[in-house]
Amino acid sequence: MTVVSGNGDLTPSTLGRCLKQWRAVQRCKQSHVAEKLGVSQGTVSRWENGVQTPNSDERSKLLSLLSARLSSAADRQLARLVRTSALPVHLICDLTHGLLACSPGRARQFRVDLSDLIGVSLWPAATPDIERAEAQLSGLGWYDGVGLVHEGHTRARAGPLVTIREGRFRWTRFRLSDGTFARLVETLSCR
Repeated sequence: MTVVSGNGDLTPSTLGRCLKQWRAVQRCKQSHVAEKLGVSQGTVSRWENGVQTPNSDERSKLLSLLSARLSSAADRQLARLVRTSALPVHLICDLTHGLLACSPGRARQFRVDLSDLIGVSLWPAATPDIERAEAQLSGLGWYDGVGLVHEGHTRARAGPLVTIREGRFRWTRFRLSDGTFARLVETLSCR
């Protein structure tokens, strides 16, 4: 999977909370993460507490570690349900916005060959409305829970990667089996 850094609005405290949640699910100590990423245990602690900002190389390694993967049978079943849905839906990594799965209806809206997009961040295609909705998530507790839902409206945009149609959308956050998070993106109405 190609991981392209996604969301420019991901704050250090949000990234730290996501790392702490991931570690809890993985039953992984800070020292193990530190060894994996080539930093000290104290650095991992400061990231998790939001008091230290990872540099660009560290941020890239963190995003790679925390990127959603469809590693279990249940995760792959979720992706299969998305790929076979009659509705215009897609599944992305909640942190990087990397595309994990897409329905045929969404592929028609995107107007692109999906084989070129799996694993690629859709963040560069975000409309200003989607960027604003994304910026609100941390304040809504989005990164603190599972099964959360957020709805909004976006105007259309023919972006660099995909075409976004005007309409209402719904985001639902899921924890995958490995402790990473995915987001189901549904179109509720389109113009």
